[in-house]
Amino acid sequence: MNTPEDSTLNGTKISRRNILKTAGVGGVGVILGASGLGGLLSLKEGKAASSETKEIIPFYDKHQGGITTKTQNHIYFVSLDVTTSKKEELVKLFKDWTKAAALLTEGKAVGPLSSNEFLPPKDTGEAAGLSPSNLTITFGVGPSLFVKDNQDRFGLKQKQSKELVDLPKFPLDALEEAWTGGDICIQACADDLQVAFHAVRNLIRIARGKAALHWAQTGFQRTKQSDPKNETPRNLFGFKDGTANPDVNSEKQMNETVWVQPGDGPNWLVNGSYLVVRRIQMFIEVWDRTNLREQENTFGRYRDSGAPLGQKDEFERLDLEKKNEQGEYSIPVDSHTRQSHGDGSQKILRRAYSYSDGMDMKTGSFDAGLLFLCFQRTPSKQFIPIQNRLAKMDKLNEYTSHRGSAIFACLPGAKQGGFIGETLFN
Repeated sequence: MNTPEDSTLNGTKISRRNILKTAGVGGVGVILGASGLGGLLSLKEGKAASSETKEIIPFYDKHQGGITTKTQNHIYFVSLDVTTSKKEELVKLFKDWTKAAALLTEGKAVGPLSSNEFLPPKDTGEAAGLSPSNLTITFGVGPSLFVKDNQDRFGLKQKQSKELVDLPKFPLDALEEAWTGGDICIQACADDLQVAFHAVRNLIRIARGKAALHWAQTGFQRTKQSDPKNETPRNLFGFKDGTANPDVNSEKQMNETVWVQPGDGPNWLVNGSYLVVRRIQMFIEVWDRTNLREQENTFGRYRDSGAPLGQKDEFERLDLEKKNEQGEYSIPVDSHTRQSHGDGSQKILRRAYSYSDGMDMKTGSFDAGLLFLCFQRTPSKQFIPIQNRLAKMDKLNEYTSHRGSAIFACLPGAKQGGFIGETLFN
């Protein structure tokens, strides 16, 4: 009985093992070509190569990846504190990061194995053999990189934009220092968590002596394999999250909502964007004891379809004036959907991930929630007024607590031969 690797040539049984044994490397191609197996193997290799090419998102571009990129399955987000006081070392770090990020997004190691076995390898190796997995690496800088303790740290104070300031303290915030702020952020998103972690690990390794971890958070959403229809992801409360996002394929909408434009402020951030990060703990045990009607009134949407209450389609325009049989607004006044929408003039690009960090040792409940990330052109006119409304009136506040918060300016993309942050540091 032939194995899957066996075939026949002119009535003679051959196998891959026999080919390698009898033909040697030089003769393999001749035999495989004559048997027809060569074409089969070439086809398989071609498919693998083609598949891997499709999983590469180029690092060099007008805008950084990981902002309007189709959301990947996993995120590894880190906030860093800069430890060097020398601007030239900081500039070199961004140059080294740029070279490494370009290799990592192509599925390559950041460096070859050392020829000296008594030295550590340049790459940590845990992603060897894995595909690029649509890895994107996004870099941002926080307000404290410019000024900290009233000190102009790197001569960049005059370049700090009016929008790049610490977020105000919102009502009900319960922020913890361990999850707040940072000089630099790195957002690594990929369809494989090991690929994302490998990228962050090696970038932090490169930063040794110049920057150190401040806080880190992994996140996940439903995978592309489990949701071939590519529906709006659901959060841990079971509701769709991100329905009202602007169209990332519309250049007009992205320029209006996400990308910093000339004249908005310092020109070094043109084609970049502002990122707001919030680590939101969700009290899922309390939520699980809440009846469905109350859950839907809290969100202002049907859980099953994602449609606004009183309407039929998830993406239907909100009808905030529609009333039910009792004469009440179909979408409750204090619902999350109504409060986040406001008058519809403030829009942000949400790119959130769920997280689960085991057990909260203080309460014995799940330590789980939402790593909320959103990108925008002008935080003072977009995220901040939205969050002010939510903090005061959102019924969802009964089931959540904001534990972490940060704002970063995500730099414009780098050109081949240039580096991330070039517009800021030059």
